[in-house]
Amino acid sequence: MQSLWLIFQLLFCLFVGFILARRLPQWLEKIALKILPYFTYILLIAIAIEFAQTLDRIAHPTQILSDAISIALATSVGAFLCCYILFKSIGFQPTQGKVSIDLLIGSLLNISYAFIALALGYGLSILFNYFDYQLHVSTWYLLLVFMSLIGLDLAYSPLDRSWLNWKILLVPVGCIIGSILGAVVCSFMISNISLKDLIMLSQGYGFYSMTGIVVTELKNAHLGSIALINDLFREIFAILLMYMIGWRYPRSAISSAGATAMDVTLPMVKQACGNDFIPHAMVSGFILSVLAPIAVSILAAL
Repeated sequence: MQSLWLIFQLLFCLFVGFILARRLPQWLEKIALKILPYFTYILLIAIAIEFAQTLDRIAHPTQILSDAISIALATSVGAFLCCYILFKSIGFQPTQGKVSIDLLIGSLLNISYAFIALALGYGLSILFNYFDYQLHVSTWYLLLVFMSLIGLDLAYSPLDRSWLNWKILLVPVGCIIGSILGAVVCSFMISNISLKDLIMLSQGYGFYSMTGIVVTELKNAHLGSIALINDLFREIFAILLMYMIGWRYPRSAISSAGATAMDVTLPMVKQACGNDFIPHAMVSGFILSVLAPIAVSILAAL
């Protein structure tokens, strides 16, 4: 029952944001859309504060990083390969393109901001503890605000009905199936996490500002920390795949980007893959952004 209530809250806030688009005063919408890119960092700072406060209750904290990176690598590569096989089976051939080292460096720099936000939150928690003050932050309510802002942003996403064809839909399908297969592979290497939980962690699709909070709420802080770091590294691996071989296999690279394909990694899609593949990124990112909180919440509650 708790999981259904949490899912309802997430979807309701997403729906409210979507419905309010173009109905709010224009000045308020501008402020909300300007806040959205920075709200992720606020969430990450809050998540790091909660993580620092629960660190003492987490067994084997040093193992979190290795488990998260292993899951991220397996699911990213799994999504890439699964999408490649799907399009190969219907006769699609590799394409040509070019990349820019400047955009690659800029993208990795943006990811570093996420790690800086985590470090800042952790440092604030340690600082307040030093002065014997318990800092209380509700990441869940911050997430609900974030989901409302995402709903508002989705309403302005330039989705076109002509993009919704079965070939483009194979991109998110490849991500979903490939992520699950990656989790299955991880089950042979990671013995301290059940297959069910590995599959749950695989369904965040790089949506790190959401999965860590939801998993912590429904499961525990240990898995919540792995979920957060896993999705951070999924974004990193997606960017690396985009620039290393995305120009040759654009649909597969977009699939590995998961939910980030319609926002964070969209500039890389445009530059590394070309404008022809922007519909693939927008549709795949949109579907996975909506699906991620539902899938993670349901799997966490099972």
